[in-house]
Amino acid sequence: MSAPHVSLPDPTHLPNLPHLPPPDPLTSPLTGWTRAHWEAIADRLLDALTPYASPGLAQYRLPGPPSHSGPWSDGLEGFARSFLLAAFRIAGSGGQGVSGLIERYAAGLAAGTDPRGPDRWPPITDRSQPMVEAASLAIALHETRPWIWDRLDDRVRQRVADWLGGFVGAVVNDSNWRLFQVITEEFLASVGAPHSRSEIDAGLARLEDWYRGDGWYTDGDGRKFDYYNAWALHLYPVLWARIAGPRADPRLVAEHRRRLRSFLHDHQHFFGADGAPVHQGRSLTYRFATAAPLWAGVLADATPLPPGRTRRLASGALKHFAERGVPDAQGLLTLGWYGPFLPVTQRYSGPASPYWASKAFLGLLLPADHPVWTAPEVPGPVETADVRLALPAPGWLLHSTAADGIVRLVNHGSDRLPPPPATAEDSPHYARLAYSSATAPETPADRAPDNHIALLAPDGTPTPRGRIHPLGVEGTRAASWHRAVLPGSDEGHRIKTVSVVHGPWEVRVHRVDAPPGTPVREGGWAVADDTAPPAARTGPGWALARRADGLTSTVVGLHGWQDAGTAVAHAVGANACGHHSATPYLTLPVHPGGTHLLVTLVVLSADPETNGDPHVRRSGPRVRVAATGEVEIRFPDGTRERVPR
Repeated sequence: MSAPHVSLPDPTHLPNLPHLPPPDPLTSPLTGWTRAHWEAIADRLLDALTPYASPGLAQYRLPGPPSHSGPWSDGLEGFARSFLLAAFRIAGSGGQGVSGLIERYAAGLAAGTDPRGPDRWPPITDRSQPMVEAASLAIALHETRPWIWDRLDDRVRQRVADWLGGFVGAVVNDSNWRLFQVITEEFLASVGAPHSRSEIDAGLARLEDWYRGDGWYTDGDGRKFDYYNAWALHLYPVLWARIAGPRADPRLVAEHRRRLRSFLHDHQHFFGADGAPVHQGRSLTYRFATAAPLWAGVLADATPLPPGRTRRLASGALKHFAERGVPDAQGLLTLGWYGPFLPVTQRYSGPASPYWASKAFLGLLLPADHPVWTAPEVPGPVETADVRLALPAPGWLLHSTAADGIVRLVNHGSDRLPPPPATAEDSPHYARLAYSSATAPETPADRAPDNHIALLAPDGTPTPRGRIHPLGVEGTRAASWHRAVLPGSDEGHRIKTVSVVHGPWEVRVHRVDAPPGTPVREGGWAVADDTAPPAARTGPGWALARRADGLTSTVVGLHGWQDAGTAVAHAVGANACGHHSATPYLTLPVHPGGTHLLVTLVVLSADPETNGDPHVRRSGPRVRVAATGEVEIRFPDGTRERVPR
C-alpha cells in the first residue's frame, strides 16, 4: 500500500530484535504483532540499559551528548523513563516473571533518594528537569504499588516522598509541566505525604485555559500544537484519574474523557499505512510515543475506535520503527528518528530522553484477554479510502491517499510562538506549510526551500514564515497569512496563502506583496533516502525529485510563475528520513511589485498514477483566474474549487 521511507531489508528479519515471537496472521493480519511482541521489545529495551547503570542502579548514564541540564540530571532521566516502561511491564504481568525488574528498580529508588549516597538524584528545584522525571516516577510507583511501593522499607518510602515533595511550592513552567506537578502531588496525596491540593487544582484549571475545542489543546499560551497534545495533555489527565481515584472530581474526569474521545477521532488519521506518524513538532525522538493516547482511550473507556484498530495503529507505529533499526544494535533508543539524528532534538534532550517512548507501552496495563489484544486487527483510515479532515482548532488540514498510504498535514495554524509581541526564529518542525508521514523537513532550515514560500534577499537568504495568522480551515481548504521580513529591513510584506487539497494534490494560492524586483521562491516536499540521492528532473515551470522506490515530490507553477527558474536542491545529512535528500523548487526572478498572484501545485505521491511528471503537467489540476482575481481550480476528476480574491 505505502512506499517505505528508507531502503529496507526483509521486514520479517529484524537484526536488532532477533528474538521476537513469530507473527500471528490470524489475530493480526495487518502487522502480525501481538502482545507478546510488545513484551519482547519492552524486555529488550530494559535489558539493554543494564551496562549503563550506576553502581546503586539509580541512574542510567547513556552514551551521547548531555542535555542542557547536565549528566547528573540525565542519569535520573534514564532511571525515571525506563522505570515507566518497567512499571507497565511489571503491572501488566501481575508481577509474575519480572522479579529482576522489581528488585532492580526498588534498589534504584533506595539509592537515588539517599541524600548522602553517591547515586543520589538531583533535587527538584524551580523549573528544573527533575520535575519532568518526578512525574514518571510517580506514575510508575502508582502502577507498581503492590510489588514495589508497598514492599519498600519505611525509611525508603519516606525518602521517596521527601524527594518528590520538592514539587510542593516550587515554580513550574507554564506548559504541560503543570501536569507533572498534578501527577506527582496526587501520588503524594495517595500515600498520605505532604502535598498541596491548591496546586493540583490550579494545574488542572490551567489545562482548561489551553483547551481549543474538538479535543485540541495548545501546549501553553500561543498556537503550540503538536504531539504534546497526544502524549502529555491528554495522557496525564487519564493517569491522574487513576492515581486520584475517589478524590477526583467525577465531572472533570468525564470532561477529560469526552475530549480524549474527540481527539482520538482525529488522531487515528495521523498514521500512514506503514505505521509512520506524521513528522511534525518537537521531541520527535520519542517516536512511537504517538501510540500512547490510543491505549489511554481504552484505559479510560474514552475511545471511538474499535479494539482492533487501536492495536493495529499502535503496533503499526512500533513495527515501523523496528523495521528501520529502532532500537539500535545495542538495544538502545538513540537521539534521532530512525538512526541518530540530532536536529530532531532540543536543548533539553539528553541521551535518555528518547525513553519517553515508554509511554507507548501503556497498553500492557490492559489484561491479555482484553478485546484490544484479542480482536482481529482493523485497518486504519488511510488504508481504506482517501480522507480529507479539517482541523480548525490547530489550523490544520489532513489529506491522505489509500493508493500509497501517505498522510499529509497542511499547516496554517501551529508556529509554537508565544503570544505577541514576542517573536522567535522559525523552527523547521512548525514553520513549514506541510508535513507528512513519508517525509521530514530539511534541518537546519535557514536556506532550505522545502514546503516554504519566501522572498529572497540579494544574497539569497529567504525570509522566514514567522508568526502564522490563521484565516480558517473548512472542508477542502485552509488559509493563513504571514509577514515576510527581508534581512536588514523592519518592513514586513504580507503573504496570504490558501491551500486547497484533493487526493494527493495541494494547490496553493498565494497573494504576495513585495518590492519590485524581489525574487520569490517556493519549494515542494523534501524526499530522502539512505542509499542514494533522489533523482532530479526539471522542465518549463516544473521540477521533481524521485526516490528509487517511487516516492516523488513535484512542484508545478500553475499561474504567475512566468519565466520562473526550476531546480532541485540536494542535501546530505539534513533529513531525518535519509542521508540523501532533495527538494524541487521554483524561483520567480522578478516580483512585479504590489500584490502578485502565484498559484502552485505541490504533490507528494508514491502512486504511479499521480507521481509521474507528464501526468502532473498534462493531466493534473488546472487553474483559471478571473478578472476579479478569483481563482478556479479544476481537478482531473471534474471537481472545481473557487478561491475568491
